[in-house]
Amino acid sequence: MAKRALIEQRPWLLASIAASVAYYFLRDNPVGEGTWGLALKGASVGLLALYVALRVPHGRHRADGLLLVAVLALGACGDVAIELDFVTGGAFFAAAHVVAVGLYLRNRHQRPSPVQKLTGAALLVGTPLVSWLLSGDGQIAAYAGFLGAMAGTAWMSHYPRYRVGTGAVLFVLSDWLIFARMGPLDLEPANTILIWPLYYAGQLMIATGIIQCLRGEQPVR
Repeated sequence: MAKRALIEQRPWLLASIAASVAYYFLRDNPVGEGTWGLALKGASVGLLALYVALRVPHGRHRADGLLLVAVLALGACGDVAIELDFVTGGAFFAAAHVVAVGLYLRNRHQRPSPVQKLTGAALLVGTPLVSWLLSGDGQIAAYAGFLGAMAGTAWMSHYPRYRVGTGAVLFVLSDWLIFARMGPLDLEPANTILIWPLYYAGQLMIATGIIQCLRGEQPVR
């Protein structure tokens, strides 16, 4: 069964990584600035969603797997939409965060440590606060409330924190670099270099970390 999964499904994961790398290096070229660039960007997380959809197990974990597919699909839509209209893209990401919060609350850690509780609370409160300080924009802070809820609940879930929790934090860091472009703090060239790698790595860690737990390939905590 594992060999069959490798043959039939893992290529979608490799295709996702390849699309992400191609987008990163082509985004500032004429090829990457038009339709091809949008296609590569959308395919990066879109293929992650397909990879997860093909690996969702049957049984009691199926609903969680389908929620993860929805999170990734909404994220892929947001990746494309944000290039066309910032507000529409933000709405897709906010929707993805709402679904992700539902997924993580369904899978709460039953006995979180004090450090885990403190970190979850810090992400919940600190994410919108830092977002507002970086951007000076109330709407950005409102969106970041959804982002912080996603990261905080991910950290408080029973999924591996070194994969899923860290992936959520990378997502937050990527968005903070985006928000910094809107305010007085000049972080270039970090913004240009790191936004996409942090974001995609975060999504990749979340997707693979959760689906491996759902399939029993990684232990939950």
